[in-house]
Amino acid sequence: MSHPRPCVSHAPGIQGPVVAGLLLAAGGGRRLGGRPKALLTHRGRPLVEHAVRALREGGCGPVHVVLGASADAVREEADLTGCTVAENPAWESGMGSSLRVGLGSLPAEGVDAVLVLLVDQPGIGAPAVARVRAAGRSRTALAAAAYGGRRGHPLVFGADRWAEIAASAVGDRGARAYVAAHEDELTLVECGDVAQEYDIDTPGDLRHLE
Repeated sequence: MSHPRPCVSHAPGIQGPVVAGLLLAAGGGRRLGGRPKALLTHRGRPLVEHAVRALREGGCGPVHVVLGASADAVREEADLTGCTVAENPAWESGMGSSLRVGLGSLPAEGVDAVLVLLVDQPGIGAPAVARVRAAGRSRTALAAAAYGGRRGHPLVFGADRWAEIAASAVGDRGARAYVAAHEDELTLVECGDVAQEYDIDTPGDLRHLE
């Protein structure tokens, strides 16, 4: 596993609890012909850049990015300046391993919570990030965006929860099992008016890219 590179410590202009941004961008795009999702082009730039911008403009900092498929190409083609970049050598095993790598890359001190965003959801921008971030600004936070009342992304996890979340993150479920087991502690933040939660998974989904 590569060592994370240093990054900035705070999102500009943000006071109070520190909420890091964690972007999971390791997917290989198997159903998209094997092109890494991070490098799919949207509005002239790679998806990974749009997601990093959404995290920063939504008030998250520091920003950590987990790469996997074609990691070297992503580093070369995408501008990840100021991000801490970690690499998941087991990315093919599913999202759970990337979440574990990402949580493990975060500093043990100085960060109160983390907001997790997926690279293949360009319909989720800074407004949704900011709204969910505001609902989860403590070390015990547990919050998620909702779309018409249905839980979705992004999610916020307080730092006191990271170890248990990492332990439960297996296969392609990510934090799903943990969140389901703590449903009564979860704050849902409606974002359907400011974001769309589609995924870029299949050739048909490419219609969402501009």
